[in-house]
Formats: sequence, C-alpha cells, structure tokens
Amino acid sequence: MKKQLLTLLFAGSSLIATAQNKVTINASEGKHVISRHIYGHFAEHLGRCIYDGFYVGESNAKIPNKNGVRLDVVEALKKMKIPNLRWPGGCFADTYHWKDGIGPKAKRPTIVNTWWGGVTENNSFGTHDFLNMCELLGTEPYLAGNVGSGTVQDLTEWVQYVNFEKDSPMSNLRQQNGRQAPWNVRYWGVGNEAWGCGGNMKPDYYANIYRQYSTFMNPRVGKEHIFRIASGASDNDYTWTETLMKNIPGSMMEGLAMHHYSVLSWGDGKKGSATQFTDQEYFKTMQQALLMDELIEKHSAVMDKYDPEKKIALVVDEWGGWYNVESGTNPGFLYQQNTMRDAVLAGATLNIFHKHCERVRMANLAQAINVLQAVILTKGDKLLLTPTYHVLEMYNVHQDATMLPIDIKSEDFTLDNQKLPAVSVSASRDKAGKVHVSLVNIDPTKPQEISVDLKGVKAAGLTGRILTSASVHDHNTFENLTKIKPVAFNGAKLSGDNLTVTLPPVSVVVLEL
Repeated sequence: MKKQLLTLLFAGSSLIATAQNKVTINASEGKHVISRHIYGHFAEHLGRCIYDGFYVGESNAKIPNKNGVRLDVVEALKKMKIPNLRWPGGCFADTYHWKDGIGPKAKRPTIVNTWWGGVTENNSFGTHDFLNMCELLGTEPYLAGNVGSGTVQDLTEWVQYVNFEKDSPMSNLRQQNGRQAPWNVRYWGVGNEAWGCGGNMKPDYYANIYRQYSTFMNPRVGKEHIFRIASGASDNDYTWTETLMKNIPGSMMEGLAMHHYSVLSWGDGKKGSATQFTDQEYFKTMQQALLMDELIEKHSAVMDKYDPEKKIALVVDEWGGWYNVESGTNPGFLYQQNTMRDAVLAGATLNIFHKHCERVRMANLAQAINVLQAVILTKGDKLLLTPTYHVLEMYNVHQDATMLPIDIKSEDFTLDNQKLPAVSVSASRDKAGKVHVSLVNIDPTKPQEISVDLKGVKAAGLTGRILTSASVHDHNTFENLTKIKPVAFNGAKLSGDNLTVTLPPVSVVVLEL
C-alpha cells in the first residue's frame, strides 16, 4: 500500500455506519474507584515547559501572571481539574539539587541542563515557586527526588524542608526563605528511570538503594504519611518489577512506577512527524497506545504475587505520544504539535486506566506545556489548547467515580492485514448517581455503530459531547485556536435499557446518563 496521508471528509449523517459493536455496562458490579490521580500531569525542566510555559518571570508586564506564573495557564488547568503535577523531572530530576533553587533569586547558582538542549538555567523557578504554583492551581505536588547524583541526606532534608512544621534546621530555613507553614507534600518519587538516565542501575542494585532512601525518608514528617514511589520499569521489563516487588518490603513502598510511550522508533529522527504521518505510522502509534492494556495486566500480575491485596499502586507516571520535534525547533526541547491522533490516543489510554483502576491509581501525561503530548502550547502571550487538553477536560467527570465494568465486542480497524479493536469504551457512576460513558473510535475512515446494553442503569435522559474533525491530521494552530473543540453530540439514542451510539471516524465522545 502506498505511503499516503490519511485524509477523510466527515459528512455527518450522510456517513453510513458499517460496523456493529456490542457493549454491556454492568452497573450493579461497580466497586472500584477511578482515582482522580490517574489524570495527573508532568512538568519537567525541559525545553519550554517551565520557562516560557508555566513561568514567564515576575517582571513580565506583557503576560498576566502571579509571581511569574501565567494566569491563563492556571485558568486552563483548573478547568481541566488536574489532580497532581510531577516536578522537576524526568531525567532532569537526577541532576537537580533542590537547595540551588531556594533563597533570593539573584543569589541562586546556575545549572546546565545536560539532558535537554544543554541550556544554562538560572534556577529562578525552584521549590517555593513550584509548590506555591500548585496551591494556585489547586493541585497536589509530586516531587521527584534526586537519587542518581544526589544523596540520602539531600532527599531527607528536602522532605523535612517542605513538610516539617516544628523547629528543625530545614523548617527554620524554609521560614527564613519566606514560607511559614509547611506544604505537606504527599507524593515523592525516589529517583526516575534508574535503569537509564537515573543511573543505568541494575534492578538488584536499585532495590537496595531504594530501601536505603526510603528508610531515611521519614514517612511521618508531615501531617500525613508520605507516598513513596519507586522508579519502575520501562515498557515490558517485567524482571525489573519482579525484582523490586520481591526485594522491597511493602511497608517501604506505596507506589511502583512504569513508563510507556507510544513511539514508532527510539532512533533519532525516526519517530515520525507529529502532523504529517502515514497510514502505517498512525496504525503503529495506536498499536503502541493500546499495548498499555497488556503492559498493565502483566506488570499487575507480577505485583499480585507479592501484593495480592493491591496495597501498592502501579503509577504510570510517564505516558503519551512521542514524535520528531517541529521543524526549526531545538531537538533537545521536544516540542511537537498535537492532532486528532493524540486525542484518540489519550481517550483510549484513559479508558485502559479506568479498566485497571484497582491497581493503577496514579498516572502522569508527558508533558503539560510545550513538550511531547502537551495539553497546552504557548507562543508569546498566546495560549493554545490542544485536542489532548479537550479529551482530558471532557473525561474529568470520571475522577473519583466508581468504575462500571464493561464487556465489549469491537469491530476491527484494519490496515495491511493487521488489525486493532476500533472501539474503546469505559463507564463510571459519580457520587450524584450520574453515569458517564466514554467512547473512542480510532478508525480514521469508518464510523462505528455501537449497541450498549445498560444493565443496572436507570436513565431518564441523555446528553453528550464530541471531539472530532475531518482528518486525523487536524490540529489547532495559533492562527486557528479552535479548529478542534468539543461540541454537543446528538449521535446517541436511549430506549429503555438500550443505548445506540454512532461514532464518526477518529472521534471521542463522553455521554452523561
């Protein structure tokens, strides 16, 4: 098949649905909660994520800000209801020394960001800036500690600095720097990607290092027990998960991380364009995205051997699509556009997280602004909301709702004798009793007709929103900020306990019953 760009024209009701998909929602069997922390985000000192993204400086008179933090970013992220934000990395975390980022800004030393672009940073955005920004956002901070080039003392003193209320060297230092009350940070990462940029460690070695760090990170320094997250596996490295689960006592670890990106190839320049991708590249990207289901199942099975009560959370604290950078941008800044491909990728991935919510209780999309699968792009004083932003905003109705088990029979999305399930679905019931159903069609050319059996759902009415566009390549630009945005959806019909839905090609729908 010739490598050609996927193009389609959405003609609304003139499209004839050729597929039949069957879904059963078992509302009476719902018992596990979809943690809001599955909807977490990631802000690394990488490219234009922090500087020129979140933070434009206190002296910026052109862009409205509070203490240097863009107010339009705050407004957008609050609407999306982000539950937590991971910082300062990523790979950057294991070269970051937190004491360089506190005190008077004019006296802070500079740092060379050797991981991302080799730029020199002035440390003007540090611990106080980040934690105060989290308060402004109404979100919980997730601090990634430096294990690769730091010390046990560095990390334990950081915990004390931000969490200890009474008299101590670190709490006194915090107060001298202008913060009286502690922030009470709950989430702490003990290193990042220890198998790679965090030190190229072997699993046995990292397990011992983790035990050492965890021992001295007093879990009760603050008002509540801290949540320690071990640096977990890359993709299908089940040996890493097995080694950590076997060698780290459950009392020393609250979460175990796992990273998986939807990437064509890890070779430089071989990740494909973010906007001008072929049919085959689209298929492989979605293949990698849907692989998340298998990865979670197999890592969970390993964890179940040592933790059958599922006390330890699987934390997917890096996920998303990874493509070549936009032409003319710094290759170390990882700036890429965001299309309808990313929208369906996000919707399908979140549906997978919902399915596994008993074990997956936290996740972080990489990254929030101007990096990888960003929800926000900025250009000067302009701000752009990506298709991925709109999916997460639509899906936030599932946060802290009870997951309703799904049985699904999906038609296939086929290409070159390969196939993937075309339809992805999840459902939940919120505390007010409303049922929300999220549906995704990854097929870029065919609509999907879905018959939904609502077992145990007594619905009196139905509303919905849809995110779609004429082509899977479509995206918002600074010249056209709203080319893709959610609109009312009228392609669903409710009749008793049966729901019929027609999804256009490459679309994401959220229904409220």
